[in-house]
Amino acid sequence: MDMKLELVAVPVTDVDRAKKFYVEQVGFNADHDYQVNPELRFVQLTPPGSACSIVIGDGITQMAPGSQQGLQMVVADARAAREELLGRGVEASDVDEQPWGHFVYFSDPDGNTWSLQQLPPRGTP
Repeated sequence: MDMKLELVAVPVTDVDRAKKFYVEQVGFNADHDYQVNPELRFVQLTPPGSACSIVIGDGITQMAPGSQQGLQMVVADARAAREELLGRGVEASDVDEQPWGHFVYFSDPDGNTWSLQQLPPRGTP
C-alpha cells in the first residue's frame, strides 16, 4: 500500500505574518486560505515542486508556536538556495557540508526550523 505524506501542520502565532514569510520570502505557493468559521482558518502553502504542503492557521493544531523542528526539503543546489533565501531577507546558515549532503538551515518568525538538503551524487557512500 502506497502512503504519501500530504500535509504537515506548522504552528504559528500570527497567520498573516507567517503566510507572508513563507510565500514572499521562502517562495512557497499559496494554495488555500479559508476562514472556515470564527475559530478555524486554514492556510495551505506548498514549496515549489513538492507534493507535500504545510498548513498554518487558527484552530489547526495544539502544538505551541515554534515547536515544529527539523522539517526538511531537498534542493538541487544548496548554495544557490541559500543565496535565494538571503536575497529575499531570510536569515540562513552557511552551507553545512556533510558526506550525506549539503545543508542550509533557517527558521520562520516563530522559530519553527527547516533545513534544505542537497543530496550527494548517486553512488557516493
